[in-house]
Amino acid sequence: MFVLELSYTAPLDAVDAAIPAHVAWLDEQYEKGFFLASGRKNPREGGVILAVAENRARIEEVAATDPFIAAGVCEYRITEFIATKTAPELAQHRQTLD
Repeated sequence: MFVLELSYTAPLDAVDAAIPAHVAWLDEQYEKGFFLASGRKNPREGGVILAVAENRARIEEVAATDPFIAAGVCEYRITEFIATKTAPELAQHRQTLD
């Protein structure tokens, strides 16, 4: 499981201009099963996405396709973690320690 932390690198008007494409991209990633939750940070300086993928390389590929990246309005910080406990709704994503 991965936490994708987005930090805006451009003024909010530039971010806002890229939001429609970013939201469409988010919808695609939810449909593909990569994303579990997402939203803006408060204060509004970026966002957070909770994601799943077979490995870090795959989630890096997915993040690189974000229209925010193409627009040059954000940077990603990706943190991988082992989800050994989850809410019942996320049971299929639980992992065990090796």
